[in-house]
Amino acid sequence: MRSDAQQNRDRVLAAARAEFTAHGPAASLNKIAQRAGVGPGTLYRHFPTAAALLAAIIAEDVAKLCATGRELLGHPDPARGLHDWLRAVAVHATAMRGLVATESLDAAGSALAECHDEIRAVGAALLERAGAGDGVDDVLTVVNAVAWASERLPAVPGRLERLLDLVTRGLPAPTG
Repeated sequence: MRSDAQQNRDRVLAAARAEFTAHGPAASLNKIAQRAGVGPGTLYRHFPTAAALLAAIIAEDVAKLCATGRELLGHPDPARGLHDWLRAVAVHATAMRGLVATESLDAAGSALAECHDEIRAVGAALLERAGAGDGVDDVLTVVNAVAWASERLPAVPGRLERLLDLVTRGLPAPTG
């Protein structure tokens, strides 16, 4: 990809992230193009649908989450590494403001399936290293439920952390 095309793509992704954060699934693609300083044609060339745009944002986030998880595989305290990564997963899920569950993402199924597979693989490795016998799917389901609940309840400082601690008590405890 040419450097100017890559810059346009990056600006569109940054603008889309801001618009989706502010307006959820009702974000306007035209406002995203305006915010990015590109024409609608440029936006649609890179992302033909809102689902493709959301999938690209989610894929970027998942790549960062998985890179963090791979780094945490080397943490001297495997349980702390697991807990830190699960918190990052919960924060990511909360930041997505329910976008992953919208019907508009049905068309992005294969791209999101790859993201899910990558998260599962990293999570399974962290669970194994921490000596947790729990299945990665169950742990990720609970962490996503915690994120969902903390997002919808009245804002209370530290709530996400307390909820995560509550549901991860059955996992090996960090030593520090």
